[in-house]
Amino acid sequence: MNAHPVRTQFSLDHGPGRYRIGLIALASDYVVERDFMNMRPSDDVVVFVSRVLNVNPCTVENLKTMGPRLSGAASLIVPDGRVDVIAYCCTSGTTAMGYDAVASSIQETRIDVPVVTPITAGLLALEKFGAKTVAVLTPYVDDVNRALITYIEDNGPRVTALTSFLIADDNQMAGIPPDTIFEAALEADRPDADALFISCTAIRAVDVIGKIEQALGKPVVCANQALFWQSLRVAGYTDPVSGYGELLSMAAE
Repeated sequence: MNAHPVRTQFSLDHGPGRYRIGLIALASDYVVERDFMNMRPSDDVVVFVSRVLNVNPCTVENLKTMGPRLSGAASLIVPDGRVDVIAYCCTSGTTAMGYDAVASSIQETRIDVPVVTPITAGLLALEKFGAKTVAVLTPYVDDVNRALITYIEDNGPRVTALTSFLIADDNQMAGIPPDTIFEAALEADRPDADALFISCTAIRAVDVIGKIEQALGKPVVCANQALFWQSLRVAGYTDPVSGYGELLSMAAE
């Protein structure tokens, strides 16, 4: 049977979404895809997700193994379509490999597409708040924590204190209850810290970030919030987004 051609005159539009974010999530990540979808202000923002194989436990050496696989993960994000930005959703992976290595691998297959990461987005957010000192909360073990603190202090504010859950299994990080993250954030804060940074895209800090800010009375930046914020700005979305902390609630300058 031959199909009857549609007689209605039509033309193609740009497809779903004026602002298109490509997201590379870790294979073991339970949280970041949910967070990005929840934080979307409207269907004008679309998120296309790919995943990259990561190796447990979460150590600096294991994190580095993702590097060669990022180009393949990026190539699967609407390969023949427009993407405004690609977000690699691993804070510790970026600190282990370095931003340039991450971006270079992704841009092997997505040439000229801007690349954002949680740590570089987090540092931009802390700079926006004028933070010269920061307290840090992480779920990581010691070698990953050391790499993170070195990266922060080499590229941004001085770290006044580090508090950690000391978890090596990436799957377990997603099991930290949001209320526990809230209590740990209060514990991690220091009077001499201008802001608090909560690292790791695998934990549910977005759920309680507004509550933490209200309790501490200072800016709080967490990985998924900062990554989404910079992804929006690079994609060209400039309006405020409510419900997920002060950072997203500010319109672009």
